[in-house]
Order: sequence, then C-alpha cells, then structure tokens
Amino acid sequence: MTGFIGPETRIQDFSLWDKMKSTRRVLSFDLEITARCNNDCHHCYINLPAGDKRAREQELTLSEIERIASEAVKLGAFWVLITGGEPLLRPDFPEIYISLKRKGLLVSVFTNATMIQKEHVDLFLKYPPRDIEVSVYGATKETYEKVTGSPGSFDAFERGLKLLVDSGVRVRLKAMALRSNLHELPAISVFCRKYTKDYYRFDPLLHLRFDGDAKRNAGIIAERLTPEEIVTIEQADSERFGSLQKNCDKLINENFCHTGCDHLFHCGAGNGSFSVSYDGKFRLCSSLWAPETMYDFRTGTLHDAWVNTVPRVRELRSRDPEFLKTCRRCPLINLCLWCPAHSYLETGAMDACVEYFCQVAHARAAALGYKGPGPYTHESRTDTIGEL
Repeated sequence: MTGFIGPETRIQDFSLWDKMKSTRRVLSFDLEITARCNNDCHHCYINLPAGDKRAREQELTLSEIERIASEAVKLGAFWVLITGGEPLLRPDFPEIYISLKRKGLLVSVFTNATMIQKEHVDLFLKYPPRDIEVSVYGATKETYEKVTGSPGSFDAFERGLKLLVDSGVRVRLKAMALRSNLHELPAISVFCRKYTKDYYRFDPLLHLRFDGDAKRNAGIIAERLTPEEIVTIEQADSERFGSLQKNCDKLINENFCHTGCDHLFHCGAGNGSFSVSYDGKFRLCSSLWAPETMYDFRTGTLHDAWVNTVPRVRELRSRDPEFLKTCRRCPLINLCLWCPAHSYLETGAMDACVEYFCQVAHARAAALGYKGPGPYTHESRTDTIGEL
C-alpha cells in the first residue's frame, strides 16, 4: 500500500481540534522544575542564584512531578514544556525527562545550552524531544556575557549548542531584544537563522519579576527598549513585520473592545493549559503570579484546580473605573503586552493600566498604518473613541 498523497492539512483544521477546543480539556502544561539559573541575566523575570539553598529545598521532587504529570495525562494532556530557571541545573533532570516521556507526553525543553553535556545529547537521541529551544543573548562574547553577567558563559553556550546541532537534535533559537544587545540584533538574527532556517523568534517586551525584587525590576526596566526602537527592529525584520501587516485586520479589531464587560480574563489562560511553578503552585499561565489565582499542588489535586480554581479565576472582575474606560475598551490589545498577569507584575493589581504597554501598542498600530477607531488613552479618558 502506497502512502497517502493529498493536500497538506494543519492539525488546527481537523474537526477534532474544534471539538477539543469546545470542551475545556487539559492539552498541555508548563513545568518549571527550578527557579535557579547558572546565568545572572539582568532582564530575567525568574532567575535565582544557582546555589540558592532555599529555592532548591522548595523545588518539586521527582515523585511530586510524576504525580502531577500523571494527573495531567489522565485529564488529556499530551505536551509538556520543561523550563526554569535553567532546568539542567537539576541533577535529576534525566530522570524527570524520561519519566515524562514514558507517560506518552511530547516534551519540549527551554535551556540556555551552557550546561549541555554528551550525556544530555545521548538522552535526547534515545528519547527525542519535541524540540529544544535555546536562548541567544548575543552574537559575540562581549555582548553575550554583558547580558548573562557570567564570565565564560559564551564559550559554554557555543559548545553546548554545537553538541546539540551536530547530533541532529531538533533545536530552535530565540532572542530577547534588550538595551544591552540592541546593536547586535541583526547579527543575532543571522546567527540564529543559520542554525534554524525554518524558525527564529525574538521578543522585545520584558515583564517584571515574579518575586517583585525591586532592584532586579529596576534592571529589567533599564533593559527595555523604547516603543520607537521596538517598532524599528520589528520593521527591519521583514519576516516578522510582514506577518504583522498580513494579519493587521486580525490583530487590530474593534470587536476586541469589551465595552460594558468587567471580566478580567479574555485570553485563553486556563482553557487548554496550565503552568506549574518550581515550588508546586498551579497557575493558569506562566506569567500569572497573583496569590489569589494560584493553587497549591502540595495540598490538593490537579482535578480540583482544573474544575474549581480555573473557573473561579476566570470569573474575576474589575471594579476599577479607569481600567474599564481605557484598557478594557482598547482595540489594540493584540499589539500590547497588557494582560491581568503582566498588570499584576507591573503594579500589584490585575486591572491596572500600564503606560509603557500602551505606548508600545500605539507605536505598533501607527507603523501598521491603522486608521480606524483608536484606543482610549490615559491622557484622553472620554466616552468617545478618538482617532489614533
């Protein structure tokens, strides 16, 4: 029997996919197995020192991870992302990885690649991951180590990446656009696309720390690009900006203005996925750290969190008139970093306007040539949407 030959169909186009989306099933989850990292990047929202004893003691054990993963699979999960911190700091990383694979899960791994050894490559060859996603902080030693704050990290990164690529392990590369590497972004793009011609992404939007560390947050803010710089680097990347232009009518849509609605969550958080923190906290997404939205896996079950916590959190509403007159009515939400999770990290409230996010959204919309109804702004809070 010959193989089937026909038109290519994306998984999203199968009727089964619509059926899965119509029921709130668990499809995937993010698993932070540590908050510690061997690098000390200024922009990172989660990295604690590699030797942080308290953080290490709070980390989920292998048996706890296995229990959570088993519950997730029972509820329908088929994909898990192992992340951190730097997950390879865990000496039991191979055991965690194999355990997840043996449960039938597709497994992705986020890593900085500096700790990759031959035994990791052998593990990935024997039990292939869905993909390994590696962060690239600079194309030169000087820039890379300015970002990581770790002498010797560039050589370790190059060595680890070479081990992965030469072995044939599927690798994807990504970058953060920062003040410290802005001058090198074109070179970073060339470097990344050399290794992964079909995939490369960069992110210019930084959000603040999960632990609220004021000194660290100041460092993140110092690394942020201006709205004008963000638009400039996006326009310079023809692949990225071309996609934005092509989907402009989908990204900027007057129907996104939730006028008269006070619900906080209009995103997909908790509809098909969830996140597990290094210390066992269930969250609807990896960015959501507001205490009233979390659930402790160490005192309960995933079934309880999924059936009871998720609906309760998604039902949360705002009573802040400023928020309801500005962000809630804005058609530029898909061009903005604003969401309840990021709002909480920035302000301590899930329904606060964040001026920087707003400025970026305005700049992107202008660059895309948007001429329709504009957003409410902090300077012009009226009942009539003005021109952008």
